[in-house]
Amino acid sequence: MSSLQPTTQGLAADPGALNALKYGAAREGDGGKGALKEAAKQFESLFMRELIKSMRDATQKSGLLEGQGSDLGTDLLDQQLAVQLSGLPGGLSESIERQLSRQMNAAQAKAGTAADGSGNAAADASSANTASTASAGSAPEFKPLKRSDLRNLLKYAPAAPATGAQASAATDQTSAAARRALSPSQRHAAFVQQHHQSAATVARESGIPAGYMIGQAGHETGWGKSEIRMRDGTPSHNLFGIKATSSWKGKVAEVTTTEYINGVPRKTTARFRAYDSYADSFRDYARLITRSPRYDKAMDQIGSVNGFASSLQRAGYATDPQYAAKLSRAINMTLSLQRAQISAQN
Repeated sequence: MSSLQPTTQGLAADPGALNALKYGAAREGDGGKGALKEAAKQFESLFMRELIKSMRDATQKSGLLEGQGSDLGTDLLDQQLAVQLSGLPGGLSESIERQLSRQMNAAQAKAGTAADGSGNAAADASSANTASTASAGSAPEFKPLKRSDLRNLLKYAPAAPATGAQASAATDQTSAAARRALSPSQRHAAFVQQHHQSAATVARESGIPAGYMIGQAGHETGWGKSEIRMRDGTPSHNLFGIKATSSWKGKVAEVTTTEYINGVPRKTTARFRAYDSYADSFRDYARLITRSPRYDKAMDQIGSVNGFASSLQRAGYATDPQYAAKLSRAINMTLSLQRAQISAQN
């Protein structure tokens, strides 16, 4: 049995984690593969920490509840979330593990050739493969990955903390990086974390649970992968697919979308509302649901995920005949992620 404990189950601030990793690597009988896997998780955790930090920096703050104490608590929570989200199947750690394994195998093969002048065929083949990337007659140098290597590889971090109009661009840049680098489960968790503050504020004002709104926003946008964009490619910040009718006086994004006519999907061009921020999108959605008589029954079913989703579909929120079932799954997954994040915080 491996002597290493998965880092995803530990504390982010555990001072003994590195010593445990070194001790386990020395005792492992699998050539260090177990330690390599854990090291890859640690590197992914560093990436996740920077990703969450970029999201925090790109999010406008109210200033009412901000302070040194809240900043410390938020930082500790983000560190723990980074640990919890690392090492999941299909995540970045698997790619890092493969890269480290190739580098270690090349270094070990070269070392074996140096110890034995003739070497064996396997070592010679491995050395020959790696020699093409190094100067003639020189041994390939194994260098551990650094945090800067991850930044250069993934190109996800904004140059500096942004405010105002720059904050929207930075948030959009971070979302694009999440789409490329994260597994689906990690992308869902990052989406929930990104929009938690805006949704919680609107939830207190409207009575619509934050998890319901984030879940519907995730379903409508493919968890950030398919957001509605303006003609110039900038984000419309429309998280809920609300269309721009004749009464809408704000900005408009005109895009091609799929509508279901008599149960048959068809491509059509539609005009959607555009906002200055994601917070504005949450507020406009809440106004639509709470003030429009057609959604009164949805508000009456606010205590039931399935009831709320079914009422929205019956009221004509979307034309997809499977909308209620899809929305229910998205909301339930969001609620589970929220519980996991609260558990990590405690």
